[in-house]
Amino acid sequence: MANTNVFRGSDGALSLAVDSGVEGDAAQGVIDAYSLTPVGRATGVTVRVDSDLKPFHELGQRYPTELRPGNVNVSGSIDRAFINGALLKLMLGDAATSRPAGTFVSPSFNLSLRLENPARPGTASTVTVHGVKLRTWSYAIPEDDFVMEKVDFQGLWLSVEDVEA
Repeated sequence: MANTNVFRGSDGALSLAVDSGVEGDAAQGVIDAYSLTPVGRATGVTVRVDSDLKPFHELGQRYPTELRPGNVNVSGSIDRAFINGALLKLMLGDAATSRPAGTFVSPSFNLSLRLENPARPGTASTVTVHGVKLRTWSYAIPEDDFVMEKVDFQGLWLSVEDVEA
């Protein structure tokens, strides 16, 4: 059955998990060191799926007669009010603490966004972005507001799970 509940951001939890392998092991070290499950102080999370549709136009036709699916790209961003190096280390791995001699491992992880309304326990929607790597990291120091960091990410694919109690 499809989940038809309405959620708020306060119903959400953001957690990280890893797959086995060198990139997953690099991410697991950072996740464990900074207790990133759940990710704390996240205020804005976006997940975007872009499908590169290709319209086919016949001679003499102004509108396409067919839309063909193309490449699918999964990306998004996270805003966070902790500036402790965790997300930067998830982006750069060992290169976040010292200059690497050559190539270095870029950590990879799964990002899970779970929404559960406390008035309906057991009814939840979860979107998991698999094979995530952080693409950009920035932070802003405003004069009279909270200091925030922001990361943009890209993932390999995503899965969706709806559960009703």
